[in-house]
Amino acid sequence: MSIMRYFRQFSHNVTLLGGGAVNPATLSHCLSLAPELVAADGGADQALEMGHVPVVVAGDMDSVSDRARKVIGADRFVDTPDQNRTDFHKTLDLIDAPVVLGVGFMGKRLDHELACYNTLVRLPEKRVILVGEVDICFHLSAPLTMSLPIGTRFSLFPMAKVKVSGTGLVWPVEDLEMSPWGMIGTSNETNATKVTVEADGPGLLVILPRAQLTDAIAVLTPPKA
Repeated sequence: MSIMRYFRQFSHNVTLLGGGAVNPATLSHCLSLAPELVAADGGADQALEMGHVPVVVAGDMDSVSDRARKVIGADRFVDTPDQNRTDFHKTLDLIDAPVVLGVGFMGKRLDHELACYNTLVRLPEKRVILVGEVDICFHLSAPLTMSLPIGTRFSLFPMAKVKVSGTGLVWPVEDLEMSPWGMIGTSNETNATKVTVEADGPGLLVILPRAQLTDAIAVLTPPKA
């Protein structure tokens, strides 16, 4: 039977908790904005340690304790042993929500963090924001218009070769070809309250200060039908 029988559709934003570095205050903040809690593998134990019980846990379960399995309940675990995808990727494949906030995927192991950025690009249809202690990061899947304070740090990092245009930034971005091995767009900042960015294809990551999390959620949230 297909693993997709476990697919969950959420009407509210989802907080997806990983096994990396997490500040309890950061998790609480994300849950206030995305109240449904889902865990990827070792994120199940982190959730319990912080007083939360996830509604779904997915992954290869190599980092989940027996206690977590017992407390959370076997019916909430989806074992996905496929080693060609990360636990972050596999969990995203099993859920759909207006916006997903990924916590516990930045700031610990660099290889794990880079793999998560790879997943953002590989799943452009998912509206996911990775949330760290300092920054947030999301994939630019459609032309973006944001209202931000002047002087806000606004970085663009290409994970593929893309042509980028934008307005409202100190360093001009107009038909600028970016690539991981060439021009990048980090450490720019806003010089207007309205910022626009678009790319000619998938592969561009947007990096903002965490203070702009609610702004990012607002622009990524799909319009209600």
